[in-house]
Amino acid sequence: MKLKLGIPKGSLENATIDLFRRAGFNITTSSRNYYPAIDDPEIECMLIRAQEMARYVEDGVLDAGLTGRDWVEENEAKVETVADLIYAKQSFGKVRWVLAAPEASPFKTVEDLRGKIIATELVSTTERYLASKGVKARVEFSWGATEVKPPDLADAIVEVTETGSSLRANKLRIIETVLESNTQLIANVDSWRDEWKRRKLEDIKLLLEGAMNALGKVGLLMNVKREDLAAVLGILPALKNPTISQLSDDAWVAVNTILEELTVRNIIPRLKDAGAQGIVEYPLNKIVM
Repeated sequence: MKLKLGIPKGSLENATIDLFRRAGFNITTSSRNYYPAIDDPEIECMLIRAQEMARYVEDGVLDAGLTGRDWVEENEAKVETVADLIYAKQSFGKVRWVLAAPEASPFKTVEDLRGKIIATELVSTTERYLASKGVKARVEFSWGATEVKPPDLADAIVEVTETGSSLRANKLRIIETVLESNTQLIANVDSWRDEWKRRKLEDIKLLLEGAMNALGKVGLLMNVKREDLAAVLGILPALKNPTISQLSDDAWVAVNTILEELTVRNIIPRLKDAGAQGIVEYPLNKIVM
């Protein structure tokens, strides 16, 4: 038996493959092949656009797949959410679909767009959002380059953003957030009921979440004289609960802890001054809670 797993093709592709690598799965892609190789004989991968993933999972073409919550909602797909994985194309955070209009336009609120044209890839979600606000507007599907459409081809847009830099570069002002989204591991309802497939998905979830937990963190190992231990522990961030192990010499202990990578460059010199020796910084692939 194999688990048919959809990998998002496009903007999320590289970030997803890197996350799987950190979780222990090596996925190899080719520009001419939509069936990536994976070093797990129980998994069969297929590259699918994130926009279509939820539909293929719902229909049972795939047992599971990774896509954005935005596209699950856009397709109103009936699927099981196995895990929320907070990563995107450029960062490890959520993305926002925002309603935006030209900075020079008179549009300041969603109500100002009554009867106007709004361009977006997220048509159904935008229509539901406008209906919830009591606003009637013409929502047009955009095939891409949505930011350049106002003011000539549309009055406003609903577009996804991580940092807002592309909107600012195109002189667009955010009016409201329509939807927050993040990557999800989703499963077909019948596949989730299958005992073997569910167990396989739960294993994948555990490893992916472990890889997410390790992002931006490193391990720090050092030897410390007992007489210097209090000073060394006073430098380490609070609530980290380092592991302390007795060395062969009773006068020394080993201290092992996990820290945010950005803090280590400031902490290591202070640890050295406090008496720590043999300090080793090492990378982490997974932290399974």
